[in-house]
Amino acid sequence: MKKLEGKIALITGGNSGIGLATAQLFKDEGAKVIVTASSLSTFDKAKAELGAHFDVIQADVSKTADLDRLMDTVKQKYGGLDVLVANAGIANFLPTTEITEDFYDRMMNINVRGLFFTVSKALPLLRKGSSVILTGSSISIKGMPGGSVYAATKAAVRSLARTWSTEIPPSQTRFNVLAPGPTETPIFSKAGFTEEQQKGFYDQILTTVPAGRMAKSEEMAKAALFLATSDSSYVVGTELFVDGGISQI
Repeated sequence: MKKLEGKIALITGGNSGIGLATAQLFKDEGAKVIVTASSLSTFDKAKAELGAHFDVIQADVSKTADLDRLMDTVKQKYGGLDVLVANAGIANFLPTTEITEDFYDRMMNINVRGLFFTVSKALPLLRKGSSVILTGSSISIKGMPGGSVYAATKAAVRSLARTWSTEIPPSQTRFNVLAPGPTETPIFSKAGFTEEQQKGFYDQILTTVPAGRMAKSEEMAKAALFLATSDSSYVVGTELFVDGGISQI
């Protein structure tokens, strides 16, 4: 039997990168998968490319009205959720002296506020035995020049998993953080990095990764599958680092 047979899974930011790889694996394991795209343009593209495989819904997690509409749609169509992957996020890097209020607010609004209200508004839909996976980052515990705001947002995600694990019985819903390390995804191109800048950034990071390579999105998806299923039934409130050893060695 497939590991997610008959389950309903919602993945925010599931139209690309780690989110898309996770959506594809969850579908292969029998789940009905709902993915979100943040803007009308990304929704149209995702709907055209992925609509035959997933239920694609336009929702910007930084807007509570969008989240209300998303959860209402999920409730009406599916009645509830078995897995929630709060994955939508952005990664931008600047030296502290160059960070503006707009830069700071956008990162916090999507990575922290958006994730917080995604989970809080999904709580009434989460069935007994459900799993919530929050996408964090190995940067949450490892300093990196230019990463002050991004790292702070992911440290907040880690803290939320701990708090929610004390507020809600694990027998009802388990909360855990998946903390990727350097992964080949479009997130940096979306942040405005040129190909040359991306290569320079990756080359710099790779000098510190014990595994000596970037991760594939599919490797993160396999870790998410573990956290989503009863294979991880005794894993509660943890931060699972899938980072080639960068944060641990």
